Order: sequence, then C-alpha cells, then structure tokens
Amino acid sequence: MSWSDLERMVADAETSPTLQQVLHQCRSRQELLHTGRQLGYRLTRSDLQNAWLEHHNAAEVQGGDKASNY
Repeated sequence: MSWSDLERMVADAETSPTLQQVLHQCRSRQELLHTGRQLGYRLTRSDLQNAWLEHHNAAEVQGGDKASNY
C-alpha cells in the first residue's frame, strides 16, 4: 500500500500550499521519506525510486516525441 500513500501525498500536496512548503524544504530523498512518514504516509525508498524512474522515463518519451516532430 505504500505506492498508494505516495500517490495520496502527491495529491494532497497539489491542493495544500502548506504541505507543498513542508515537502519543498526536504533536501534529500531520505529527508523526504522521513518527513512523509512523520506526516502519516507509509513511504519506502522503493516508492521514491520507482516514481523517479517513471517520471524520468516519461520525460524521455516526451522528449523523443518532440524530436520526431522536427
């Protein structure tokens, strides 16, 4: 269930300027995990790693699509 908690934290941050500010102050993945856990989200390092990979891969696909338009 930790992946769903990561999704919930992101959704909550999108609607809460206070949560955005708290999370923005995190300077490392470890600090983000610690802060998220303190706020009641059950997060793991794997969740953050998978989210980063998903985001990175999506950016590459979008970049590839843009390049093919030229």
